[in-house]
Amino acid sequence: MQSRWNDATARDYVARYAAHGEALALRLYTCHLLGQDPSLVLHGGGNTSVKTTRTDLLGRDVPVLCVKGSGSDLAEVGPEGMPAVRLQPLLELRALDALGDQAMVDAVRGALLDSRAPNPSVETLLHAFLPHAYVDHTHADAILALTDTPDPAARVRAALGDAVVLLPWIMPGFPLAQAVAAAFAAAPQCRGIVLAKHGLFTFGDSARQSYERTIELVDRAEKYLAHSIGGRPSMLWAEAAPWSADERRALLARALPILRGAVARKVDSPVGPAWQRVVADARTADDLAAFAAHGAARQLCATGPITPDHVIRTKGHYLFLGREEAVAGDQVHAAVAAYCAAYQRYFTAHRPDPKVAMLPPEPRIAVVAGIGLVALGAVPSAARIAADIAEHTLRTKAMAHDLDRFEALPDHELARMEYWPLELAKLSAQKPPPLQGQIAFVTGAAGAIGSGIVEALLEAGACVFATDVDAARLATAMQRFAAHHDRLACGSVDLRDAEAVAAEFTRCVLRFGGVDIVVPNAGIAHVARLTELSPARFAEVQDVNVRGTLHVLQAAAPILRAQGTGGSVVVQASKNAFAPGAGFGAYSASKAAALQLARIAALEFAEFGVRVNAINADAVFGTDAQPSQLWQQVGPDRMRARGLDEQGLRQFYRDRSLLKTEVLPRHVGEAVVFFASCRTPTTGAVLPVDGGLPEAFPR
Repeated sequence: MQSRWNDATARDYVARYAAHGEALALRLYTCHLLGQDPSLVLHGGGNTSVKTTRTDLLGRDVPVLCVKGSGSDLAEVGPEGMPAVRLQPLLELRALDALGDQAMVDAVRGALLDSRAPNPSVETLLHAFLPHAYVDHTHADAILALTDTPDPAARVRAALGDAVVLLPWIMPGFPLAQAVAAAFAAAPQCRGIVLAKHGLFTFGDSARQSYERTIELVDRAEKYLAHSIGGRPSMLWAEAAPWSADERRALLARALPILRGAVARKVDSPVGPAWQRVVADARTADDLAAFAAHGAARQLCATGPITPDHVIRTKGHYLFLGREEAVAGDQVHAAVAAYCAAYQRYFTAHRPDPKVAMLPPEPRIAVVAGIGLVALGAVPSAARIAADIAEHTLRTKAMAHDLDRFEALPDHELARMEYWPLELAKLSAQKPPPLQGQIAFVTGAAGAIGSGIVEALLEAGACVFATDVDAARLATAMQRFAAHHDRLACGSVDLRDAEAVAAEFTRCVLRFGGVDIVVPNAGIAHVARLTELSPARFAEVQDVNVRGTLHVLQAAAPILRAQGTGGSVVVQASKNAFAPGAGFGAYSASKAAALQLARIAALEFAEFGVRVNAINADAVFGTDAQPSQLWQQVGPDRMRARGLDEQGLRQFYRDRSLLKTEVLPRHVGEAVVFFASCRTPTTGAVLPVDGGLPEAFPR
């Protein structure tokens, strides 16, 4: 490992954060250097501090500790994420023999200069009790590989010598702060303190010194590991060659919907039973696949995390599935049930407080033999964070396994950390949006109605796989949803090609884990009276609007069935299915056929709990930014026939409805969200979104 300190960049930070002082500016620089290296910290892990001064209300320079806020990410933390705490009240706490967690939190928050600041790190007192200006704490993989073994003292001594002091595992909080301060006082020449099964603290009089001590010690640990195990761990390459990338992809496409369905939780809701679903993030790099193929993989997955800080993201143990097992629905459900039962036993045996409720017992990480790992989370960001941690966990366990034997923290200590109130406080208590964890597949997403559907689904919390035949137009249309980039993926497909449609569903599965909401929305139109209607143009409209809908239904059905958690199909029909217009024969016939397919699907898909409904929209002109292609095509003819301009035509359609209102793309999107939310036990229904047209009332 090499230092990435750069004097020019350091000066840039000092200039950028001049208003906050040089000390904090350089602290932020080294925070970012540490946080941007995933082998040192991951996703909110680790913490850092700097001792400096701030001016109080009386104009006095007050010594303060600027320490990372709890949950902030070192890779991107800013000044607001390093709350300033008065140092003297913290130092006075050293005189205590004991200090409870809540009293510690109260004392630290009471010393904040700004009461609106985020909670300082739970290790604030540890930073305060060390005398150095700068303190860095990381969970470096190489350090953990040394200490997650049966004899961490021997390993740390062999790798790092007298440069560090090793402490045994101690729960974070006041006792750990006291122990670290005492350890440094007894060995003031040390450059770092290693906490067994936890991580590394380094310190210095400057930001560079503290940072480069971390780099130096981690580099020594990495070199020791490489020398001891002969390069990289044999677990990551020496077993039978894992399946090829294409074979892994093919198996995952079958396995992910089954796993996702098995992990979904059935819960009560105000409108009856509902599913709490998850999304998946699969990682199949060659070394991960090799680990998963190794004979020791199953046993290592049954051990705890490399540091207990990861437990709230990944749980302690990982689910392990054989290749054949992963694609057998009954076996996956049995494996998940066994995992949940084991977690229940762990909780019952080790929960630190009899009043605390058990967290959801389902696995967060599954390792599939010869394939890699799958992380599961309520939202893509949670799955991604868990997957990142799991990648490093497997690689670190492989190093410890080759070095000696991986040995995790005992379950009773892990449970203390998992159910520690200060850790649980990091979990969000916000009410989730209605479609959180659900995955939608939308066709014709580049159009006005399609983008309105995508918008409504994203705002309701769903992940969306948006498709259109026009990839360039789709990319442009989706630009306005950049804020939802982690929940939005795009694909281009010609719905007339059944194999291409199936391939896009596979891409959706590999991206998010499955599909719950299917919206066949794409359609084309052709204006011609029957006497002038070309059979070829008639067939073209049927190919897209009818055969395309059929292909989508056929590709979605096996995924929905494999998941076993129901779902919702919402077919975009049209008021023309009930109230056709002259010159619109090809389109009207195709939409009537699509509606009939929806009705048949409602009959057949009910077998696996899927509701199929339709929306009949009319006169959706779109917006200036996203105009309707259909109305761009048929509008001029309608304007000529009625002697109207574009605004006059829009007014005509508003006035002819009972509600005298304009129908917007977002209205259609909200109708899709209503059906997808399954708030009523409805299937086979047709919902008009047309402002009210008596001739098009469903009958």
